[in-house]
Amino acid sequence: MKIEQIYTGCLAQGAYYIESEGEVAIIDPLRETAPYLKRIEKENAKVKYIFETHFHADFVSGHVDLAEKTGATIVYGPNAKTSYDIYQAKDNETFKLGKVTIKALHTPGHTLESTTYLLIDEDGKNHALFTGDTLFLGDVGRPDLAIKQDITKEDLAAMLFDSLRNKIMPLADNVIVYPAHGAGSACGKNLSKETVDTLGNQKKTNYALRADMTKQEFVDEVLDGIMPPPQYFSKNAMLNKEGYSTFDDVLEKGDVPLSPEKFELIANQEGALLLDVRTQDEFLKEHIPNSIFIGLNGSFAPWVGALITDLKQPILLIVPEGKSKEAVTRLSRVGYDNTLGYLDGGIENWKKADKEVATINSITAETFQEEYNDSLNILDVRKPGEYESEHLEKGITFPLDFINEHMGELDKNKKYYVHCAGGYRSAIAASILKARGFENLVDIKGGFGALKNTEIPKTNYSCPNS
Repeated sequence: MKIEQIYTGCLAQGAYYIESEGEVAIIDPLRETAPYLKRIEKENAKVKYIFETHFHADFVSGHVDLAEKTGATIVYGPNAKTSYDIYQAKDNETFKLGKVTIKALHTPGHTLESTTYLLIDEDGKNHALFTGDTLFLGDVGRPDLAIKQDITKEDLAAMLFDSLRNKIMPLADNVIVYPAHGAGSACGKNLSKETVDTLGNQKKTNYALRADMTKQEFVDEVLDGIMPPPQYFSKNAMLNKEGYSTFDDVLEKGDVPLSPEKFELIANQEGALLLDVRTQDEFLKEHIPNSIFIGLNGSFAPWVGALITDLKQPILLIVPEGKSKEAVTRLSRVGYDNTLGYLDGGIENWKKADKEVATINSITAETFQEEYNDSLNILDVRKPGEYESEHLEKGITFPLDFINEHMGELDKNKKYYVHCAGGYRSAIAASILKARGFENLVDIKGGFGALKNTEIPKTNYSCPNS
């Protein structure tokens, strides 16, 4: 028996490869199928099952493409309704895979169809549990993504309590827990950086598995402090239910080099969004006017999903050399399949063609301290919790997550200094503001991490005069 966790850090997502006697099961695969196909070819194995723990909201799964290429059966748990062929498992139904067995445990709460998969070894012992978004390390899945007219988030949280107590916690402490996500995912609040643990340790350390917790206490704690889900979550869940374009077609259409003239022509004809995925320093120094920055070196796909509201939006890319395929792939993982090409030769080629470039002023924390006075307009684009922990006394909370909804609160005639925690999000925010007509912007390099070392007045809710 072989178990391999295929972890993708930029999405904080874990897919799983299980093999026994040449038969393979894949759990929650990513959009691109090549990694799985290479593994089965290397092992001379065959994919028998593709198990989906639920309709994922934070990424587009590769189950449909993978099934078409391998002939494997897609398995969901109860309550899953799709536009393509699946096998809908019953609660406690078992599936043979070589010498091992996989048992479906229906565990609703994160979503109604949420199902965990228990791996039973060839000796009949419970070995591992693939928990999807039902149980994370240090947390559980948020119960506010599948609410309906007659089902509230409180109802789902109560279901999750029952699922954990009745299906998961009775299992032995030595069962290994393999979750679908780790730290950085928006599917939970306090996920661990670790990606594998024992159930026994989780019973000791995970607040949601506290033995003496009442159902109401669980509901209150799980729902406390949950931020609204990113706008793309519901759209990705729908793609996972209804199917999507093949990844091969998306890559063929999007990974196309374009001359500056062709790039500009397509941008104008298609109304394409110009997405610059270089580093923030490179973007701030010079970029194509009206382009938006979201760098590959940060949480690229989640920020694309949070900020670009139309999955069908035509996109043209400005990429570092050799990174076009990666950019198209990572866009497709969250359902953005309408990339039309990338600027061949990048900014240097753009300038050689005598095309205009723009810049955004970026200063150090030390320079900002010299310019600081009480009349400055300072936008803190970190998350509300980060702002509450500590912020500049004169800083205004303006979370990047909600920039599209609150743009109207700003004045284009004013000068704004923008910062985040380290510089990545402030560059995104500044790029969006610049593209919307805000010309007087200053980015603060190093963000609050650098500002903490200055003498500029700061405050937090626990120490208002600090």
